[in-house]
Amino acid sequence: MKALSVIATALVCGLGLTMFLEAQGPGPSGSETVGRRKGTSNAGSNTPAAGTPAAEPDQPKIPSKFSKKDGDLPEGVPTFSTDAITVTVDTAVLDNRGHFIPKIPKSYFRVVEDNVPQQVTGYSIGEAPMTIALVVEFSARFQSFYSYTWYQTLQAAYGFLGTLKPDDYLAVVAYDLRPEILSDFSTNRQDAQEAMSRLRIPGFSEANLYDALTFTADRMQDIEGRKAIVLLSSGIDTFSKQNFDQARRALQNDGIPIYSIGLMQAMRNMMEARGGLSGSAELDFLQADNQMRTFAKETGGMSFFPKFEGEMPGIFQLIEEGMRNQYVLSYTPSNQSRDGKFRKIKVELIDPNTNQVAIIKDEKNKPVKYQVVAKTGYKAPRPVE
Repeated sequence: MKALSVIATALVCGLGLTMFLEAQGPGPSGSETVGRRKGTSNAGSNTPAAGTPAAEPDQPKIPSKFSKKDGDLPEGVPTFSTDAITVTVDTAVLDNRGHFIPKIPKSYFRVVEDNVPQQVTGYSIGEAPMTIALVVEFSARFQSFYSYTWYQTLQAAYGFLGTLKPDDYLAVVAYDLRPEILSDFSTNRQDAQEAMSRLRIPGFSEANLYDALTFTADRMQDIEGRKAIVLLSSGIDTFSKQNFDQARRALQNDGIPIYSIGLMQAMRNMMEARGGLSGSAELDFLQADNQMRTFAKETGGMSFFPKFEGEMPGIFQLIEEGMRNQYVLSYTPSNQSRDGKFRKIKVELIDPNTNQVAIIKDEKNKPVKYQVVAKTGYKAPRPVE
């Protein structure tokens, strides 16, 4: 009996302890959690749980000076715009041999737009992968199968392909009556080789140079990075849809440097010496050379008219130096009008100490004749652009 009394007493004490713990709720180390909305306390309590920051009292709203209506701004509030016009000018400084002159400081460059000096804000030098369109005249007018000009054209085209670097993008465009993309922009040189293999028998006698150049430049206008057009042509245009002035303005607006190589120079010299060229034909070729010079000069490129086949490797080297080794200048024009008008640009080298034309000297401290190669202008954007 005594044992039963002890057991009963123990059960009563245990039951009382359990009821007491349940009345206290779960302990802080228990696995149960209590979920509640942010800023509210536990049910049945007006104090937040431990570790919860007290809710801040409601603050009065700050009245705004701005109305929801568009354009309703109080006086004196500044406004900001991010659509400022920025112009980039690729500039090469070449000596009398056509070699790039490096290490010219930024302070020596002066950019003049419509006779107003501009402040050069961006300046960089160096080589970069190029995006190049090789535009080749291939018509029955001059490039008939196995003719001298046919051979010269292919030799020049294949020779230029050998100067490209692995990261350069290349497209091959041939033209006669119309331009045809033989291979699109790619770093795969096999594409270019296959494109060149198609230059065998020309189909038409026409050579529409203006249409081919503007077609290629328009297609390259939105390509980012360094880009150029290398033109292998006689320079003669038969009956393009555009005339010379229209093509010239279009190429100026696109602003893609054109490096032109005039074909048939040696053959023309031999024919002239033998009296084989008529007066009208000679004038046509002279006009063609001037057109190629103009396209190259006004777009910031260079033009070459080799009289001997041995000149080609040197020409390709000069083109490579001119395309890759350039000073990239940028500025924000003082004229921010979006009027769509053409604005003339002139890049000069000025000694900042004397404000006179800069004198560049070689390693022997002798003055060097040089020329600044840059595009001659750009077309301002329109309001809708």
